[in-house]
Amino acid sequence: MTAPKPLPMSIPTSIYVPPSTTRIAAGDYTRDLDVTDAELVALLDLASDMKRTPRRYASALQGRYLALLFEKPSLRTRVTFELAIKQLGGDSILNAGLIGEREPIKDIARNLDRWTDGIVARVFSHRTILDLAEWSAVPVVNALCDRYHPCQALADMMTIREKLGRFSGMTLAYIGDGNNVAHSLMISAVRVGLNFRLACPDGYDPDAALVDEAREIASLRGTEIRITRDPLEAVSGADAVYTDVWASMGQEDQALDRRAIFQPYQVNESLMARAHAKAIFMHCLPAKRNQETTDGVMESTQSVVFDQAENRLHTQKALLLMMLG
Repeated sequence: MTAPKPLPMSIPTSIYVPPSTTRIAAGDYTRDLDVTDAELVALLDLASDMKRTPRRYASALQGRYLALLFEKPSLRTRVTFELAIKQLGGDSILNAGLIGEREPIKDIARNLDRWTDGIVARVFSHRTILDLAEWSAVPVVNALCDRYHPCQALADMMTIREKLGRFSGMTLAYIGDGNNVAHSLMISAVRVGLNFRLACPDGYDPDAALVDEAREIASLRGTEIRITRDPLEAVSGADAVYTDVWASMGQEDQALDRRAIFQPYQVNESLMARAHAKAIFMHCLPAKRNQETTDGVMESTQSVVFDQAENRLHTQKALLLMMLG
């Protein structure tokens, strides 16, 4: 891997000029690494400017239309993508049916690309995202699959920068299942200069190939990835503590078994006390309160979970503008 350039994450907002020509070169956003380092910087900065001055972009995507494909139920993803395109002057249509059952994915993709300017898909399998991207002539956005949750990670990076002021020298600790959220967080964290720690039970590790990929990036950044079985080790001195549900959608039949296995990994007041005194608490939502985290932590002054949810809107607006604008 060629050594990437350092990320210039400290552009003064008072002199920032939003990019007018920056586009996402990959054409699709199927995974976190489909945006280059420079594009990631531009996207986060653009999202911050959109948050401060939304009216400035009110007609930026006028006449553009998104197709929203959802195999999984959604609150934040659906609402924020619908609002994102509408707040930029465009509109969206929703198909919440089962993708690929009535007709092949390649046929769905080649119908939608005749009518719309982009496809946003929240699906069970990453293969579905790749198939849509292969057959669609318009950009495809991965709004969640079993392997990645890249749009969530964008909002998380924006939130961390807002709350902590910088990335360099900071540590993000993730406690729980080594799932799609963990994968995207790990990759994005080390790219922007965060150290990343993950604590999970044996048998629930993140994908080994993705860990190797992230460690290669981390070695070039001078950051660290640590995977442990001990949640206390992971959160010790951490600047941000993150967790997710123990059983994701599609794993409902495992919920009782997982609850017993993951109970020692609950992010409660005692565990948060081991983090840095000014550490923030993060969760991608929805949360099972008093399971993976306590109600007290969720409602504490350290919690930024609703800031994360808000920032889904701003980062997705930036993403859409850089893909369709």
